[in-house]
Amino acid sequence: MKLSHYNYNFSPELLAHYPAEHRDESRMLVLHRKTGEIEHKLFKDIINYFEEDDVFILNNTKVFPARLYGNKEKTGAEIEIFLLRELNKDLRLWDVLVEPARKIRIGNKLYFGEDDALVAEVIDNTTSRGRTLRFLYDGSYEEFREVLAQMGETPLPRWVREKVEELDEERYQTIYAKVEGAVAAPTAGLHFSKHLLKRMEIKGIDTAEITLHVGLGNFRTVDVEDLTKHKMDSEQIFIPAATAERVNRAKQSGHRVCAIGTTVQRTIESSVSTNGMLKPYEGWTNKFIFAPYEFSVADSMVSNFHLPGSTQLMMVAAFGGYDNVMNAYKVAIEEGYRFGTYGDAMLIL
Repeated sequence: MKLSHYNYNFSPELLAHYPAEHRDESRMLVLHRKTGEIEHKLFKDIINYFEEDDVFILNNTKVFPARLYGNKEKTGAEIEIFLLRELNKDLRLWDVLVEPARKIRIGNKLYFGEDDALVAEVIDNTTSRGRTLRFLYDGSYEEFREVLAQMGETPLPRWVREKVEELDEERYQTIYAKVEGAVAAPTAGLHFSKHLLKRMEIKGIDTAEITLHVGLGNFRTVDVEDLTKHKMDSEQIFIPAATAERVNRAKQSGHRVCAIGTTVQRTIESSVSTNGMLKPYEGWTNKFIFAPYEFSVADSMVSNFHLPGSTQLMMVAAFGGYDNVMNAYKVAIEEGYRFGTYGDAMLIL
């Protein structure tokens, strides 16, 4: 498969700028892998496709306010930084993206907040846009993180809309988000409501949690035609022993395992035993999944509708079958489905 195979008739008008009024009332396209059959439902109907002791695997990562606005020393030029990854707690070291990057050099000091409450020094160039910053803060680590949280803004994708609104503080998190560390939400999970989870519990459908802290690697543009030459950025993952046990028990007893989103798929496919069982793991993954690929753990998945040429679309096509998925996207466009972060869902069975 080549990069050019993952283009489709995309228009920016397809992108959802706001979430659905109710989380579980987004539309849901249901794709049956074996037949290619397509159904049109609401997300809350997902419960009708699963039975007692089936398992949904959820990514419990929580988005932190990763976008900061400040000024460069001397010139006072306005800058924007995007916190990507904490490198060292004690030294207050972070990898960040800087805009505009061309004028930010090693040794420059950057000032943030009223009365320059927070100061950072550029100590390294990581990429053309990336820098490593040392925050010059004398208080405790807890106080430092509080200052970052107060000054930071929810890192909503630019194409959703220009300004972050109060609505986003809640809706750009899954309702089960608890482990802070992501710079973007695992979007397939945004469709779950408390009411839907309660209905699942009553029916006996189980849930198990993993953590993948979504980083920039999830969104980095693929710029090589030969997909084997694309390298994913590493992202931190956690697969608890209890999750592995619950998932494997479901698999061994013939029950369905549903991966909620591409971040879950990448996590669980990063730690698989030789007999296809999920193994507990704590570390990093840079796994890049594209067709042909044989999935070991999940037999169903939920995904939003992704942008052309994205690594997420490539994974979904590997799971659902290339022809099936590209046809489903064509149908979704014809039927007016909403694409992107706040868009509608696709269930692949």
